[in-house]
Amino acid sequence: MKPILFYLGGFPVRAFGLLVGLGFVLGLWTSARRASKAGVDPNAIYDLGPWLLAGGLIGARILYVITFWRTEFAEQPLTEVFKIWNGGLVFYGGLILAIAVGIVRVRYLKLPLWTLADSLAPGIALGHAFGRLGCLMNGCCFGRPVELPWAIRFPVDHATHGAGVHPAQIYEALLDLTLYGCLAWWFPRRKFNGQIFSLYLIAYAFVRSFSEYFRGDYSITSAPLQGVFTPGQAMSGLILLAGIAFWAVLRNQPRVPTPTPNESK
Repeated sequence: MKPILFYLGGFPVRAFGLLVGLGFVLGLWTSARRASKAGVDPNAIYDLGPWLLAGGLIGARILYVITFWRTEFAEQPLTEVFKIWNGGLVFYGGLILAIAVGIVRVRYLKLPLWTLADSLAPGIALGHAFGRLGCLMNGCCFGRPVELPWAIRFPVDHATHGAGVHPAQIYEALLDLTLYGCLAWWFPRRKFNGQIFSLYLIAYAFVRSFSEYFRGDYSITSAPLQGVFTPGQAMSGLILLAGIAFWAVLRNQPRVPTPTPNESK
C-alpha cells in the first residue's frame, strides 16, 4: 500500500490516479488500433476519449455518493462530495454515464455506434485492470480476512488493522486481464456489430459478482437489497440483463462492414 508515490513540486502524485490514468490511455490506444482494423478512423476513438473520461469520473462519483450517502456524507459538509482524491468511485456508475455520454457524442458525429462500442469494449477491461491495481496501492476495495499463504497485509492503521486479507484487487485485475484477452481474440471473429460490447457486459457482470465474494470493505447490509447482495452484485444483475438484451436485439442484424476512411471520402 502506497497511496502517494512521490511529490512533484509539493504536489502529491497519487498511485491510484496514476494507474487509472495509465489504464485509460492504454485502453484508448488499443481501442483505436482495433477501430482502425474495423475500418473506422482511429481519431474517432481519441475524440471520444475526453468525453468518456469526464462521464466516467462523474458517474463513478455520483453512484458512490448515492450508495454511501447515509454512512459517509449525510452528516458531512457538502464539499466532501467533490473530494474524489480521497477515494470513493464506483466503476458501474462511471461505466453507465460514460456509455450515455459516448452514445450522444457518437450520434452527433454520425459514427458507427456498435462498431465503436465493440472496439472500445476490450479496452475497458484492460483499463479496469490497471484501476484495480490502483485500488491495491490506495488500500481501498480490500478483501475479507483470511488465513492463506497468499493473503496480503495492509499497515496496522488501515481498516483491516494489519490482518491477512484476500488480495481482492489482484483477483479482479487478473480476471479483467483475462476478459481483455478473450474479447480481443473474439473481436475479429464477431458475427454482428455490438457482439463484443454485449459480451463484455455479460462477462463482466459475472466477473464482478464473483470478485465481490472476496470483498471486505463493505457488507451486504449496505446493498439496495439489504441482506441479499452487495452493491456491486446488485448492479451486476442489471448490467447482465442489459448485455443479454443488447445481444438478443442485435444478433439478428447482419454485421455491416464499415468502410475504411479512404473509402468513405
